[in-house]
Amino acid sequence: MSKVHSNKTNLQVLYEDNHLIIINKRAGDIVQGDKTGDQPLSDIVKAYLKDKFNKPGNVYLGVVHRLDRPTSGVVMFAKTSKALPRLNKLFADKKADKTYWAVVKNQPPKNENTLIHWLKKNPKNNKSSAYSKEVNGSKKAILSYKILKALDNYYVLEIELETGRHHQIRSQLSSIGCPIKGDLKYGFDRSNKDASISLHARRLKFVHPVSKIDIDIVAPLPEDPIWNACLT
Repeated sequence: MSKVHSNKTNLQVLYEDNHLIIINKRAGDIVQGDKTGDQPLSDIVKAYLKDKFNKPGNVYLGVVHRLDRPTSGVVMFAKTSKALPRLNKLFADKKADKTYWAVVKNQPPKNENTLIHWLKKNPKNNKSSAYSKEVNGSKKAILSYKILKALDNYYVLEIELETGRHHQIRSQLSSIGCPIKGDLKYGFDRSNKDASISLHARRLKFVHPVSKIDIDIVAPLPEDPIWNACLT
């Protein structure tokens, strides 16, 4: 696994080769441009590549998947038009294993469990509601969690995603009475100081679609007393 390194564009690059680049996203960064007009992570990565390789023209970069703005952790981009459709297929075929860590206030009903809900997105408030059975316009959502650690006032959960729905982890954990720390939208009582939520895309495992080697990337946790307590 490649050594983590930062650079003058303030990117934390976890892995890079000719076909792809994997970043440890900071909470607050948007992956792709949106109506806010804020500079997206994709543009920051392009600037990094342009500078690193001294490219005169435009830099190619394909967005493979996204993380919610207040979430941190592993995000992968394609550096070539050859790699992008292969990486997209990898995700579509559920051949990329995604592991998340979440800090919640309440203890889940079980130490480990698989949650199955039907999520329905409301575009007006950009929120997904979780239902115990299928409703019109809903999509099936599946995740598995286990309690990783009990802290003084919180629980750290490790989550494996089987499906990738809009706000899936946030909505499903909230529906079992365990909203994520800082997530006002899904029922936590106060925000984090930096407007983040305590949800981190911790690990990404997949077989490289071009070289066929096993890639296993772990993203360091944000600098925060509670995240630090997860590792002690």
